[in-house]
Amino acid sequence: EVLGILCFISAAAALDFKYHHAEELEAYLKGVRDSYSSFTHLHSIGRSVEGRNLWVLVLGRFPTHHKIGIPEFKYVANMHGDETVGREILLHLIDFLVTSYGRDPVITRLINSTRIHIMPTMNPDGFEATKVPDCYYSRGRYNKNGEDLNRNFPDAFRSNNVSIQPETQAVMNWIKNETFVLSANLHGGALVASYTFDNGNSVTGSLKGYSKSPDDDVFIHLAKTYSFNHASMYKGNGCDNRQTFPEGITNGYSWYQLEGGMQDYNYVWGQCFEITLELSCCKYPPEDQLEEFWRDNKVALIEYIKQVHLGVKGQVTDKNGDPIPNAIVEAKGRPHVCPYRTNEHGEYFLLLLPGTYVINATVPGYKSLLKTVEIPDNTGNFSAVKQDFSFPEVSVRSRAVSCPKTPLYQELERASAAAKPTLHLLALLTVMLAIFK
Repeated sequence: EVLGILCFISAAAALDFKYHHAEELEAYLKGVRDSYSSFTHLHSIGRSVEGRNLWVLVLGRFPTHHKIGIPEFKYVANMHGDETVGREILLHLIDFLVTSYGRDPVITRLINSTRIHIMPTMNPDGFEATKVPDCYYSRGRYNKNGEDLNRNFPDAFRSNNVSIQPETQAVMNWIKNETFVLSANLHGGALVASYTFDNGNSVTGSLKGYSKSPDDDVFIHLAKTYSFNHASMYKGNGCDNRQTFPEGITNGYSWYQLEGGMQDYNYVWGQCFEITLELSCCKYPPEDQLEEFWRDNKVALIEYIKQVHLGVKGQVTDKNGDPIPNAIVEAKGRPHVCPYRTNEHGEYFLLLLPGTYVINATVPGYKSLLKTVEIPDNTGNFSAVKQDFSFPEVSVRSRAVSCPKTPLYQELERASAAAKPTLHLLALLTVMLAIFK
């Protein structure tokens, strides 16, 4: 028992409020893994241009692999190398989670019911290249090849023809290999929670200056969850007189348009709801402010993770009770341009606010199954409502289906221009879904 306490003290004492460069960051993460090996797992999802590991620490009851029914959550920081607050507060989040596990009942339940992935830096080269900390723009924003990683993903609205960087490719592979349900991406330079879409066209309402996703209500809720649990973000003051954000949130496109952003990629191709958290007016603030940043964000970081348990989840199985991968499962009235499909275990997770929904499960070539589901607010219970689907006449291994990486909304806009003006959006989306099936 004494040894356990010593371990606990040494790992906790190792983290102070300062900037941790590559070697220290790696040493800290390895120390956590060694001290808390029963519920943490450390791995690298790839390497940066200069060969630095892209470390991810996973926390959960089954940290090394996905377990049926347990949703996957992720935090990613320091995508822009000179935006540094997120990098450090994620290390303090790890510290808080591991030292609270088994002691704090809420944190214990959260870790037992969720698989939490934390990536303190997506752009370690940019961080190391930032020699002179500055509140404003610096070259360290970019990766070693001079590319902005938050303009480097495939875009759903237009061909951005970027050369995909090693850091971006690593994250795309990671998204493909896990069933992520919810995510946030931590930045600096403003104080606001920004949500999908970052890009847009007439189909998503960009002509009105707001690019709306089919799950706009859920995104607003997610952004507000963070801003209202943050010490001051909800006040919406922004960082100067020119910029105010009512309630501390904004639609990405309304703020400024960008192509190839990570949050839109997560939502369209990863079936993962991601928001972008701008956590500090100063991009690279002095070290003596880090403790205050941690205090300001601590509650919000925890409350946001809990939202992975919103909505409904379940499994789709065939007549033998075997899982059906790649079945389409969506809530009626909110089709995704790239239909949301079950994973290899036949599982689906849909984030939905409390209310009554019709959930539609489709296996191509068979009659769809519809179920009406009453969804309460279940985040406090750490489990979404469970609704399984069984296809009695199906006995198939559904083949792998991947959504094309072409700008899907561009195709939709073309279809909409060609159709009668009266044809409304839902009908169009239905047509597109049929094409992708």
